Amino acid sequence: MARAHVYGDDVDTDRIIPGKYTKTLDLSQLAAHVLEDLDPEFRERVRPGDVVVGGANFGCGSSREQAPLAIQAAGVSAVVARSFARIFYRNAINVGLPLLEVPDHAIETGARLAVDVAEGTVRDETAGRAYRASPLPPIMLDILSAGGLVPYLREHGDFVEGRGEGGSRGLGDGSDLSDAERAITAAASPPPHEDSHPADRGV
Repeated sequence: MARAHVYGDDVDTDRIIPGKYTKTLDLSQLAAHVLEDLDPEFRERVRPGDVVVGGANFGCGSSREQAPLAIQAAGVSAVVARSFARIFYRNAINVGLPLLEVPDHAIETGARLAVDVAEGTVRDETAGRAYRASPLPPIMLDILSAGGLVPYLREHGDFVEGRGEGGSRGLGDGSDLSDAERAITAAASPPPHEDSHPADRGV
């Protein structure tokens, strides 16, 4: 069963993966340094299938896609938080990292969790509590099931069928990806939380 690694509010992307490591997309390197400034022992403690748990505004700060990639590469199966920053939310779904928003959770570090993304439930077996997460729209569940946006598009090429004079378009030139993202965000906009760190907002 998954173990919880719990952190507070406003965990920004620089704490998830420091900027000096974002010049690479080597997943093993990202995993080696994930959360090292916030929790230096995390990389040694985490086990495949574990869950990262945050407070409010998890993933605020920059838009770096390496943040959810680093968490995923470390073997984390899902992130549960009271709320998520908008860009982190989208990036995580796009790379296939499940997110569950549970505003009222009281999960503590080391708790044993059972997470069902499709059902939107989180069971804290240690505390004997069950939580209902904010539901994910079907399109997001489909993307997560496929392993992320790119695998989803490879499987469902008609998702980006053209409607102009040129007829349907393939996925070859990369322009379809942004079209698909626009369609996804229009169909399933994430919670409207801030992306900036409180310090940047004068809090």
